[in-house]
Amino acid sequence: MLDALTLVTGVAALLLALWCGWAAFRDQPTKDWHFIGMAVVLLLALVQLVIGIVALARGDRPAQGTTIFAAYLLGAFACIPAAGFMSLAERTRWGSVTAAAGGIVLAVLEVRLYDIWGG
Repeated sequence: MLDALTLVTGVAALLLALWCGWAAFRDQPTKDWHFIGMAVVLLLALVQLVIGIVALARGDRPAQGTTIFAAYLLGAFACIPAAGFMSLAERTRWGSVTAAAGGIVLAVLEVRLYDIWGG
């Protein structure tokens, strides 16, 4: 898989987490700009999902198993939308905390994806 894309997605997720964490620190809910940031990170995760599926279809195999890689790949793609929907349900500072937590979780999943692929 593309190491650069994994790195960019992980860094973007951490930046999103910092941004939403800063909003939570200032006692603010998630705003439209935060959701635009989530959309950008989600787009990166979507590109990674497509590249991962294409790599598996071409016959490339992850070092630690195809099933676990596919599960982490789908989890990484679903992480930000889940956090975004939960932050919509909670329109207080805790919505921002939820979005920040989603960014941190995605960054950890990116590290794990890199590990599983054989990095």
